[in-house]
Amino acid sequence: MTGASLVEAAELFTTMTGAEPEAVWSAPGRANLIGEHTDYNEGFVLPFAVQNRTYAAIGRRSDGVIRVTSTFDPTPVEVALVELRALFSGAPGDAVTSGAVPEWAAYPLGVAWAAIEAHERAANRAFGVDIAIASDVPVGAGLSSSAALEGAALAAIDWMWQIGLTPLDMAKVGRTAENIAVGAPTGIMDQVSSFMGETDSATFLDCRTLETSTVDLGFAREGLEVLVIDTRVTHAHSTGGYGERRASCDKGARELGVVSLRDVRMDDLDRAAETLDDVTFRRVRHIVTENQRVLDTVDTLRAEGPRAIGGLLVQSHVSMRDDFEISVPELDTAVTAALDAGAIGARMTGGGFGGSAIAIVERDQLAQTKTTIADAFERQGFRAPRQFTVTASHGLLRDR
Repeated sequence: MTGASLVEAAELFTTMTGAEPEAVWSAPGRANLIGEHTDYNEGFVLPFAVQNRTYAAIGRRSDGVIRVTSTFDPTPVEVALVELRALFSGAPGDAVTSGAVPEWAAYPLGVAWAAIEAHERAANRAFGVDIAIASDVPVGAGLSSSAALEGAALAAIDWMWQIGLTPLDMAKVGRTAENIAVGAPTGIMDQVSSFMGETDSATFLDCRTLETSTVDLGFAREGLEVLVIDTRVTHAHSTGGYGERRASCDKGARELGVVSLRDVRMDDLDRAAETLDDVTFRRVRHIVTENQRVLDTVDTLRAEGPRAIGGLLVQSHVSMRDDFEISVPELDTAVTAALDAGAIGARMTGGGFGGSAIAIVERDQLAQTKTTIADAFERQGFRAPRQFTVTASHGLLRDR
């Protein structure tokens, strides 16, 4: 599957240009073990890069144009480098909502623009490029196909222009592109976990300081699999409930007199309940308790191993379902069915309102767990879920 996408990106490049690409770079999607919506609240997260990847084949142009194409929309999109600033100078997401560029193209064009804006070396070295993109990261499944797209394109551009960005530099550029060029008010977790992932490990990220540490997961050693249950209920971060939840968090921080909800502790929740309206309080309570669950999960993994974290995962799902209200019936069904089948723990993952759940499953119970989940979906009259396992994998790579 991965090899096929690498070949597809290279072949698409040749179809577009008549030449071989000079390089192909890739970035993985990510699954979030725990820590949902805490990233833009300057909190803690514990994601890991997955084996599914997006590939960007790149080559030099003789003019000052950046041209992008992809296997999911092969019509090329061209923008002169000198026009990128004007393209993304309006309100966040204007280039997409106005129809100036399709949403998928705003990611690779956006990282080129954000790199030029943020780094003088990029501005001085930028020249025209062709980029062809192929991916096996499921779109809309909560595995951050967007960060994989940003990372693959940006790594290729960084190599081509010889900018010398660090992975953290790239994560910041990717976040800017997603926030401004695309108009999705996301934090930096997806980019950090995708770009900086390590095999068989999760990345513990402090979203305030951007300090990271590697946490051994031990899933392979313990005979465990991470099962992703893609409900096939699609979502879009740039519209709807995601932005509303972020606004609620900002409101809660404002009314509690703190810079961000990172500064609200567990023992502050009683005061918060008296200060805030019910909905805002429940949004705040999710963030505060989720931050604590991330810290507890890291400690538990290091002290006791992966079989001891199941309860924390379930608590996280309940909090997202009841306090943050970002689950949907399909996600709840996936989690309940997985637990009924004997999963160690399960929770929805990603921004919510669709996408995927994850379950930590004994390897010898994987087939039966999948059957139990599929049967539960059929009983509910839901569309059959897509189920597959993910393994913690490496971040940015040059593949050719």
